[in-house]
Amino acid sequence: MYFASDNSGPVHPQVLEALAEANQGYQMAYGADALMNDVRDKIRALFEAPGAAVYLVATGTAANSLALATLSEPWQTIFCSPVAHIHEDECNAPEFYSGAKLTLVPGGDKMTPAALRQSIAGEETRGVHGPQRGPVSITQVTERGTVYSLDELQALCKVAKEFDLPVHMDGARFTNAMVALGCTPAEMTWKAGVDAVSFGGTKNGLMGVEAVIFFDETRAWEFELRRKRGAHLFSKHRYLSAQMNAYLRDDLWLTSARQANANCVRLAEGLRAAGASFLHDPQANMIFASFPRAQHKDLHAAGAVYHLWGAELEGDDSEEMLACRLVCDWSITNAQIDQFLSLLN
Repeated sequence: MYFASDNSGPVHPQVLEALAEANQGYQMAYGADALMNDVRDKIRALFEAPGAAVYLVATGTAANSLALATLSEPWQTIFCSPVAHIHEDECNAPEFYSGAKLTLVPGGDKMTPAALRQSIAGEETRGVHGPQRGPVSITQVTERGTVYSLDELQALCKVAKEFDLPVHMDGARFTNAMVALGCTPAEMTWKAGVDAVSFGGTKNGLMGVEAVIFFDETRAWEFELRRKRGAHLFSKHRYLSAQMNAYLRDDLWLTSARQANANCVRLAEGLRAAGASFLHDPQANMIFASFPRAQHKDLHAAGAVYHLWGAELEGDDSEEMLACRLVCDWSITNAQIDQFLSLLN
């Protein structure tokens, strides 16, 4: 009953097999391995972007930070939601790598076009004394488990383009969002107006690899230099390539995300039946729900692992409603979900 994070789940067996296979013999280093050529071709085909620049790094923080550094200048500001992953969970790494600052667009789990336009218009009002306008960053799936629709993405990108600003997508849970929307990778990125995307794999069954994709290949050389300077160019790169190649082979990326989302649906339905309330409408593989403290205590005592959200387990009022975050990955079984729900009931 482990619902703490999709970072905590096991590596998919097919990925481990691919790593063992890649471990045979010798390959050129620093991304010149033959597997990387296959990965690049497959990603370009999936995204319907034959000229895209494709790179691999080991962490989502590196993917987002280096991509944003490539899209911005040190005197600019990056526009994002107050609950964007780059703001909440990356220890100022985007600022460290880019030299830029973050401007938080007022709102809830999602940015709105009106709020984004107002925030962008509010910059470049003090000439040389203030920050200049920089890229817009969108977290998809959001940090509250919700998903921007294609219309919402297009509307945000349209605002960014009004000011001639590039758009970055933090896609740590890219495939979970895409499956939830029933769209293609191209529809959720460049066709909507996204210029660069972090195409995540670690939260969806990989050991540790994320792809960074630039749809404008003129950004490629700068990213390569930043990746090297930032100490994120792996010498034994084939082990990154092997993971991503396995991920894309036989639609593993899709089947894993579909299973994670289906697990979330099963869990959410059971929570609703048990009387839990939801802080946000679960749309992918994350749930934010509230139910009584006594039930949380019973679940923790039975070995359930998940995070309370702005609350403490200890307390006297057993009926007090405590919020929590529950995250499903591909590996969670129906039996684990049903055991959790039976204890909740």
